[in-house]
Amino acid sequence: MVSTQQRDGRTPIAARLLAVNWALIALVVVIASFGVAVLYSVASGSFTPYADKHLLRLLIGVGLILGIAVVPMRFWLGLAYPAYLVALTALVLIPLIGTEALGARRWLRFGEFSLQPSELMKVALVAALARYYQWLPPNRISRPLWVAVPLFAIAVPVVLVLKQPDLGTAVLFASVGLGLMFLAGVNFFYFVGGALAIGGLAPVLWNHLHDYQRRRILTFMDPERDPFGAGYHVLQSKIALGSGGLSGKGYMLGTQGQLNFLPEKQTDFIFTMLGEEWGFVGGVTLIGLYVVLVFMLFGMALFCRSQFARLLCAGSALTIFIYASVNIAMVTGVVPVVGVPLPLVSYGGTAMMTIFAGLGLAMCGYVNRGTQIRRETLGAVGS
Repeated sequence: MVSTQQRDGRTPIAARLLAVNWALIALVVVIASFGVAVLYSVASGSFTPYADKHLLRLLIGVGLILGIAVVPMRFWLGLAYPAYLVALTALVLIPLIGTEALGARRWLRFGEFSLQPSELMKVALVAALARYYQWLPPNRISRPLWVAVPLFAIAVPVVLVLKQPDLGTAVLFASVGLGLMFLAGVNFFYFVGGALAIGGLAPVLWNHLHDYQRRRILTFMDPERDPFGAGYHVLQSKIALGSGGLSGKGYMLGTQGQLNFLPEKQTDFIFTMLGEEWGFVGGVTLIGLYVVLVFMLFGMALFCRSQFARLLCAGSALTIFIYASVNIAMVTGVVPVVGVPLPLVSYGGTAMMTIFAGLGLAMCGYVNRGTQIRRETLGAVGS
């Protein structure tokens, strides 16, 4: 039989490109452009050393989204478990050969190239859970044995990342993983029981936190207790945000940022830099763009017929939502400082490219939204 694509003269790649959600790509470019503009200001009106690299990563990232989207979805389905195992192996290697910086061992270095395995796991975990729930029959989703498997897959990288230590990324893994389990249909009472158990274990968890993590939590409750130490970041962030007012001090005219009172202004506290110079209006505009992006990704999930594609879209939405929410809550003093970058805006190569990779997988799911995957071809368990 001659396919529709062959009759109208389109190649499969051209047909897939036509099926891409170009509005979402345009929105991603707009959000990342905020990062270029703020990073230009961070460097006091220079594209180097931040804005030029961020712009280059944006261009590469758009190509990455399109490249992943045009690849048949079954390729990514087959790669999901191997990618998880590779990312997990890289996390295991961190204590052995990892590079330490700023008191944490989180990177693997290969010559001039450095890699943060936890960022790879961010995408691999979503893909692995999506494949698992594509394989698992619906009547098994809430049975204890089949709930334990994804919990274990989530818990292992969480523990490895906590040992680096990296509390922020561990929270991300747990939140995204549990969120995908909930969206896959796991019974709500498991989550209620888990929340109660965590509450009961809170004293034990507190004793296992690193000293700096406990200081961050105590400082969060009272930043004034250590204004020149653990509380310095959040106090300076609040001062900068408050001084921005409604419309900001003006582009490249912020005092806290330009005079270097604001720490980590190109990474974790970039939203504060934006808030000081662009004010409440600029901050709310960026938040609104994130909200639209997340809703677009969840909307794409609704059009997908396979569980794998749906969860790829939802996983990307959850990742961006949790990253953005935690970062903005962190710099405004709503939650403790945990070192989470602002997606698509903060400076950082691995973090930005893995966000694009996740968006590419979501786009692939959307491009193949009408495709059904027979569970029998994955070796599904019986009813």
